[in-house]
Amino acid sequence: MGTEGDNVRVIAGRYRLEARLGRGGMGVVWRATDQLLGRQVAVKELALDETLSLEEARHQRERTLREARAVAQLSHPNVVVVHDVVEDDERPYLVMELIDGGSLAERIARNGPVDATEAARIGLALLAALQKAHQAGVLHRDLKPANVLMEAGTGRVVLTDFGIAQVTGATTLTETGSFVGSPEYTSPERMSGDRTGPESDLWSLGALLCTVLSGESLFHRDSLGGVLHAVVMDDIRIPDAAAPLLPVVLGLLERDPDRRLTAAEAERMLRAYVDTGRTPHLPADHIPTQRDVPRHQGHHMPRPHVPRPHVPVPHASESGPAKPRRSARTILAAAALAVAVVGAGVSAAALLMGGDGEGERAPGTSAPSPTGSPESPTPTVTVTRQQTETTTATPAPAAPAGYRIVKDPKGFSLAVPDGFKRNPQGSRVFYMSPGGTFRIGIKVADPEEGGPLEVMRRSHAKGPENNLGYRDGEVLATTHNGRPAALWEFTWDGFTEAEGARHTYDLCWEEGGRMYDVWVSAPVGRSDEAKRYFDTAVDSFVRAR
Repeated sequence: MGTEGDNVRVIAGRYRLEARLGRGGMGVVWRATDQLLGRQVAVKELALDETLSLEEARHQRERTLREARAVAQLSHPNVVVVHDVVEDDERPYLVMELIDGGSLAERIARNGPVDATEAARIGLALLAALQKAHQAGVLHRDLKPANVLMEAGTGRVVLTDFGIAQVTGATTLTETGSFVGSPEYTSPERMSGDRTGPESDLWSLGALLCTVLSGESLFHRDSLGGVLHAVVMDDIRIPDAAAPLLPVVLGLLERDPDRRLTAAEAERMLRAYVDTGRTPHLPADHIPTQRDVPRHQGHHMPRPHVPRPHVPVPHASESGPAKPRRSARTILAAAALAVAVVGAGVSAAALLMGGDGEGERAPGTSAPSPTGSPESPTPTVTVTRQQTETTTATPAPAAPAGYRIVKDPKGFSLAVPDGFKRNPQGSRVFYMSPGGTFRIGIKVADPEEGGPLEVMRRSHAKGPENNLGYRDGEVLATTHNGRPAALWEFTWDGFTEAEGARHTYDLCWEEGGRMYDVWVSAPVGRSDEAKRYFDTAVDSFVRAR
């Protein structure tokens, strides 16, 4: 039995609880003294469900002690050391090493986000801890900044709070039929009840990396129902601060757990960034799942688009892991969770919109400043009819199979491949494929001196200034619907090394007192496909009368 005296309590006849360090959903953590060995320790008093019957409570305590002892077998520099597992007054306690230093969450709250190198270092430490746990058959299931300790003086990263950890094949430590964990860092497969495995901890690591890089939780919403929807179904808005590590984040936040980066792959990529300052491409077999790619036989899934750091990053469905093929079970489970949490009074989630920079700018468009501040992503926005595209009720006969005709608020219509999403950016409008691999751009402007041919020649002359690695540029005089036009083609290096070289087709012409510019940008290796999109867009383009 615990003993009281002088505002302290001694448990198991040995550990004197002296000061409360913190409280969470899984229990209370105390600063304590091991009176036998004369050392400072941390003692976690695990919470138990007081509504259980005596028999159920006994089984829960036994489960807790059995699995806590399994966790205590873990020995790794980046895993908190569990010295002892005891029971006192029919309540289980974990006795752990006392880390001199606050949590990662406290560090971010105090000092703001960290740089990419420090984030990669933290990520590598946590991957090492997770791999050790997974090899022992232990899942953490609650990886978040509050459960990562930063040792003062050494910078050692320590994963703690295995309070809801699960040993493979066993019931969770505290499971009583309710959801356990932190929803903002919980994988979609766990959220929808599909499964739990090592890959679920890796999703949590991806969400954690976004938090430490941006200072904000990626899936934070104003309600639990909103969080559930954001994790399972919403487009994912990767913060632009994550751009240096974007391939890793994209791979970890792949909603399909079978396609998610493995710990070894994520470790290789983060270590490469620490060593070289560059993040390698995603492995070929981890190209994000695509649901709405243009239906052309024989096309491969596109690689994710990696934007420049200063440009607001679009939804992950447009620039990273697209929404995977969700089963009816997943969708229904998510809907059921949301209804259970928020009730019938909650309306459908607002449409999320994102932005993306485009290197190959239309004539007359100034380059964004490399030091410009990115626009903060908004969790939800009200989208007016004028901001969104409207699709004709019945697609025009001119739209080929796999395309649809869109009527754009800017005053034109054209055929775009199915699945391409509208992305307005100032005077320009983009229709982008899932992952941003293919980008159809349109600009409507006043005529310029010299007409289309001179406009394109001026753009060509500024090509090296406006497009990194500009080469193979050529401007040809041509016609469009009997009107003078100019065709500009060129190759450039893309926004980042991860994106790779791209090729652009760009046609400019005047019509009805306005100048129109339509271009398509795509990876060099897929320029034939891009040319088909370009030809279809130009041939189907109609200005509003």
